[in-house]
Amino acid sequence: MRKLTTKLTIAATILVAAASAASAQNMTARIPFEFRVGNRVMPAGTYQVGLANSTSGAPLFLIRGNYSLQSAILVAQARKDPRKAWAAEGGGKLEFACAGGVCALAELWDGSRGPAYKFRVPDLGKDDIHLAVIPLQRDKGE
Repeated sequence: MRKLTTKLTIAATILVAAASAASAQNMTARIPFEFRVGNRVMPAGTYQVGLANSTSGAPLFLIRGNYSLQSAILVAQARKDPRKAWAAEGGGKLEFACAGGVCALAELWDGSRGPAYKFRVPDLGKDDIHLAVIPLQRDKGE
């Protein structure tokens, strides 16, 4: 009985490690407009998006430009269920809140069974706010 328990424990540990590695894969987004991430303004371009290591328990996301030297780390403000349409389509999504020519990253979902994450958006003024959704692609090398 002890050998079976040990084997099951080892198997469970391997499964948890594999699931963690899969969820930490980097993704790529082609963002066709300038946008804000926290207090930083990022130019249009191709970006790597990934989960950064966090010891605080709050998810940290790293956004890094492929061709620019721009990067930012975001702390998720809240977790939520991904939109049903996103889950039906599959694949990750970045959602931007835009108003008056300014867009800010508002939500991220990595396309997994996990939650979507909301981020603090700066005050965009009183203009009509619209949402822009950009697909995320899993990196081929991972």
